[in-house]
Amino acid sequence: MLFRSEVIAAKPAVMVGSSLVALCNAISPLMQANGPVQYCLSPGIHPDAGSYTFTSSTSTTDLAIALVRYFRLKGWTRIATMTSTDASGQDAENNLKNVVAMPENKGVEIVEAGHFNTTDVSVAAQIERIKAAKPQVLIAWSTGAPIATIFRGLVQAGVDIPVATTDGNMTYAQMNQYAEFLPKQLYIPAAQWEMGYSPSVKLPAAEAAKQKEFYDAFKAAGLQPDVASELAWDPAMILIDSLRKLGPGATAAQVRDHIAKLKGFVGVNGTYDFTKTTQRGLDIDNVVVTRWSASAKHWEVMSKPTGIPLQ
Repeated sequence: MLFRSEVIAAKPAVMVGSSLVALCNAISPLMQANGPVQYCLSPGIHPDAGSYTFTSSTSTTDLAIALVRYFRLKGWTRIATMTSTDASGQDAENNLKNVVAMPENKGVEIVEAGHFNTTDVSVAAQIERIKAAKPQVLIAWSTGAPIATIFRGLVQAGVDIPVATTDGNMTYAQMNQYAEFLPKQLYIPAAQWEMGYSPSVKLPAAEAAKQKEFYDAFKAAGLQPDVASELAWDPAMILIDSLRKLGPGATAAQVRDHIAKLKGFVGVNGTYDFTKTTQRGLDIDNVVVTRWSASAKHWEVMSKPTGIPLQ
């Protein structure tokens, strides 16, 4: 209630955040009467069409579709999952169940579905059950420290299969910190922002130019962008573009209506069309599957957009 009174009293047209699924979901209902526009920096929420809430990057549903498609086309059809019991994990589990049930994924099965609390210090029992199910791949969906618990557990249990995780873990800090126990094959489905690392996959010229602008800006600052940079970059550019066109006195309703009709806006994650994909502007065509390269120290693109393997 305090949050709502403070925000409403300030009468902003837009509000950026949160970056957490649970907080974005908690804030979103407070924005529905007359704003402000909320631009959530987590792709794990699914706002109602026409609402005052917009969300960053590609949907976790589309990430799951591309990832399972990639695995299926590689011949990996026996999948184990390990999801946390928080909002992000529940969203992932629901997505994966629905994706595996899609007609195109006939023959794909989840052979074991493990669960854990983000505060657990060991997942040994869950990993033993996964090991016994003999999966070809494991999808471990949690972010931050909990994913390290899973990675360590896999090493300790001697499980050496391809592992996939959420793009919430696409940070250089994590890759460096977990280097000693990262899976040898670590796949991450993500929006197309990192395609600049893979010249074999060509982007339209306008999108390639936006990615160059993105990388050059961070290079000039002595930084290397990762997922946190990507999640905030395009929303900021969209909001700035909207306010420039509408003027500083724009109301929340005007900003919402402007973004809802926006299409052809080029960002680092692709060309946005909010009339096609409401509240987000991106879809499965903007998703690629990546794999962490310990030698190159970045994520290599392994698929075409939509998750079709490059080879």
